[in-house]
Amino acid sequence: MEPGQRRDSSDVLDAPVWAALHGPHRRFAEVTGLAARFRTDVAPFYALAPDAGPEAWPDLAKLTGPGAEVTLTGDTPPPPPDWTVLRVLGGVQLVDVALEAAPDPDAVVLTAADVPEMLDLVARTQPGPFLPRTVELGTYLGLRHEGTLIAMAGERLHPPGWTEISAVCTDPAFRGRGLATRLVRAVAAGIRARGERAFLHASAANTTAIRLYESIGFELRKHTPFTTFLTPR
Repeated sequence: MEPGQRRDSSDVLDAPVWAALHGPHRRFAEVTGLAARFRTDVAPFYALAPDAGPEAWPDLAKLTGPGAEVTLTGDTPPPPPDWTVLRVLGGVQLVDVALEAAPDPDAVVLTAADVPEMLDLVARTQPGPFLPRTVELGTYLGLRHEGTLIAMAGERLHPPGWTEISAVCTDPAFRGRGLATRLVRAVAAGIRARGERAFLHASAANTTAIRLYESIGFELRKHTPFTTFLTPR
């Protein structure tokens, strides 16, 4: 697919977690009726069925159990009175329209053996959720300096026809060298090779990252909230 070519299937990005869990990531799914989530050691993402109404909340409660924190992406039906909204964070979803994707000869594929280093880098840079089995969701690439992992990026949500680029982070001592951009381009090259298109999420408050992504060929698709609820006790 050529850069800038649009697909009619972009509506799956309105519910990317649900679409991934009922598509390419089905093997990681736990589903109860109109609610679904990733296995808890893979990713901390939950979803309600698209266009679900109030009847979806009891299914989500069964799936999570009492007194649990649950974060949903995008608009949701009004929760029952005994559910508590803990916080709402503004986010944005961007899609690849003109990214110059290219493999990076210095990038190495990261595997389960690299997870301790990956978790350490994530803890120091805070790019977003990354759990012990997140690496199984797709291809993760890293750059090393004298054997130490200094930057990484990889594939997370995988709704049909699309793959999310995530966990983009660089050791603070090596920032300003374009390492993250190189890895985003390299991950996108793998996505393009499958005939798919890249997208990503970012905090709406992270204007620096958004400007960077837009400068290399991503375009804002939508604003999307990330709402964390507390299930009834």
